[in-house]
Amino acid sequence: MNRILLYIFLFYSNFFVFSQEITGKVVEIIDNEEMPVVGANVYWIDNSGGTISNIDGEFKLENSKNNSLFIISYVGYQNDTLEVGNSFSKIVLKKDSELDEVSIEYNRKSSSVSLLSSSNVINISSEELLKAACCNLAESFETTPSIDVNFSDAISGRKQINMLGLSSPNILMSIENIPSIRGSLQSYGLAYIPGTWIESIQIAKGSGSVVNGYESISGQINAELRKPLVDDKLFLNLFANQMERIELNTHFTGNISTKIDYGIYFHTNRKDASADNNNDGFRDTPTGNQLNILNRFQYTNLQKGIVGFFDFNYVNDNRVYGENEYIDQFIFNENQNFWGGKSESEILKTNFKLGYVNPDIPYRSLGIQFAFTNIDMGSTFGNSVHDSRQISTYSNLVYNSIIGNTQNKIKTGISFSYDNYDEFIDNLGLNLFDISRLEKSIGAYFEYNYDDSDKLNLTAGIRYDNHNKIGSFISPRFHLKYSVLPKSIIKLSIGKATRIANIFSENQKLFYSSRQILFTEDSSPSDFSGLNAEEALNYGISIINSFKVFDRDSQLVLDYYITDFQNKVVIDWETPSIVNFYNLTGKSFSNSFQIQYSYNISNSIDILFAYKNTIAKTDYISQGRLKNPLTPEKRVFFNFAYDGPKNKKGGNWKYDLTYNHIGEQRLPSTLSNPVEYRISNFSERLNLINTQITRVFSEKFQIYLGVENLTNYRQKNTILAPDEPYGDYFDATYVYGPIFGRMSYIGLRYYIN
Repeated sequence: MNRILLYIFLFYSNFFVFSQEITGKVVEIIDNEEMPVVGANVYWIDNSGGTISNIDGEFKLENSKNNSLFIISYVGYQNDTLEVGNSFSKIVLKKDSELDEVSIEYNRKSSSVSLLSSSNVINISSEELLKAACCNLAESFETTPSIDVNFSDAISGRKQINMLGLSSPNILMSIENIPSIRGSLQSYGLAYIPGTWIESIQIAKGSGSVVNGYESISGQINAELRKPLVDDKLFLNLFANQMERIELNTHFTGNISTKIDYGIYFHTNRKDASADNNNDGFRDTPTGNQLNILNRFQYTNLQKGIVGFFDFNYVNDNRVYGENEYIDQFIFNENQNFWGGKSESEILKTNFKLGYVNPDIPYRSLGIQFAFTNIDMGSTFGNSVHDSRQISTYSNLVYNSIIGNTQNKIKTGISFSYDNYDEFIDNLGLNLFDISRLEKSIGAYFEYNYDDSDKLNLTAGIRYDNHNKIGSFISPRFHLKYSVLPKSIIKLSIGKATRIANIFSENQKLFYSSRQILFTEDSSPSDFSGLNAEEALNYGISIINSFKVFDRDSQLVLDYYITDFQNKVVIDWETPSIVNFYNLTGKSFSNSFQIQYSYNISNSIDILFAYKNTIAKTDYISQGRLKNPLTPEKRVFFNFAYDGPKNKKGGNWKYDLTYNHIGEQRLPSTLSNPVEYRISNFSERLNLINTQITRVFSEKFQIYLGVENLTNYRQKNTILAPDEPYGDYFDATYVYGPIFGRMSYIGLRYYIN
């Protein structure tokens, strides 16, 4: 099993190269059954390095100094000294003495900051995702202080995320290290990754690795999906909320042969009932349904060192939104006077990944990634239309090796991307844009990593890309981790990123208004060539200090990151009824500071506190330098998590509470509107509480109940001029808080391992 996990990890970490290492599994015998030992100490006899066994009892111990003897120790058991080279895939510990009962409890963190990587990476496990109603990827960050989540507008029900004070288009969003949520998928793409499909999430602050591309301005978010080889044979999740949204998730895995495993992952949700809790005449969230099917095949040949994955994903999503009367009459009369619209999406994706690791030379590997995506999305918004079709391919070839020894690792490769867009926009019947454009690029990269397995770990990378729209450009990246003390770490990073803005899909929320689209730049009506590519430098520092408080684990993390744009497409909606796109003239930047403290009160209780301060500003042509709209300057975060002791059947109680204080946010000016259609220049301060309780009856069955927005806060004036949606002042984009108040939900999970 340990060899299987090794190859999978090699493959799914972009084929990272490891130092020479030993692996094994530590077990104990309880009632004649082998049980993994969690937290066993594994260290070299000369104390030159060590590790602990994970939740499955498995461990990896680097052998950079050619040691020959190592020790396994655990409280209540005899130490075991083993020699490198012997077979120790399974190590059975013997009790130190006969005891009436030995009870050992271990608290595994479901979210943690990586202490090994040179990059500033936050690892979120599937256990963390169970703390909230993570129906999809957009809703998977409610218990993570590094990511801000809010509704994009008051009509679509779509959620958007921000990191380091910048919106999601500035984040490289990847699925198993393949760039995935980009282009046309910037509008609803996060909603097409069901939460139950996710095995783990990695959040990397700052510019990412050159291996993954040139687009990560503020960071990278990578979601790892469940693997058929190790996933549950059957999983069932049922979910329903107060808004009468019903969701079903099922997973089924099996094998075709000893080398081929498969998984069928099915998701569907439906909402038929319309609700208008704030009585503005518009439904709070859309009605509609989604069908989402993923079929995964995994090929594993350990003798030849080959692991491969082939995925097929189909999504069909339909939403209807608008005035309450429009929803009732939509099917029968499309030429009605009520404001409303619909969104229809059909997406087909296939991914192929193949990795080869030389069984005799494990630090040398070769991998290939390939993805094909066909997207067809059509949306109407009153008398506006946005239709988008996109055909994309992506390929990446990665080679890993060493220079001299395993302390000096290299990655090099070549990648190619192809995006064919066909967009049609009818803006209020005033502007028509028929845009067909082709974007393609080819790039080569080289990345060097030095790791002395003690104090220093640095990664320096550079990539060269040639793009048919941008031309040739270089993206340098540098990350460094230095251990000042055994439990005190400093991380530094700097990097450059480039991206082309997909202005309509990224700003689709602006169609939920009476704003007319303008372009200051002399842009071609076919491809907007007058808008420059966005370029930014991102540099930052992170200090991580782990220590004991009352003999319990705690950790303090300080982050400070600066993003400085050289070029940027400015979305100027500072004048009511107008949105203007133009190139940056002046400065645009975001400075983000975060302090985070976690404390393990007991084996069952963890708390997490965070404070974040963000200053993000942009120079506008007519208004000068302003704070970026709808970007909170201050945020206070607190999370309390209880995971109680388990009974003999593996059952227990779990409880989670998350508190968010969100500071005031600047709103675009409405001073030129009539008095009745004006709002304040700044939002209210918000205090939001989400909570959930889970009863785990056994390893196979659990029920959970939760409440979002426990204090029942409702934002006022979520829609301007709702009584005249076809008038000049209608606008549903000034959203900074909950729309429909308190939201309760219930669900169940059933597993067959």
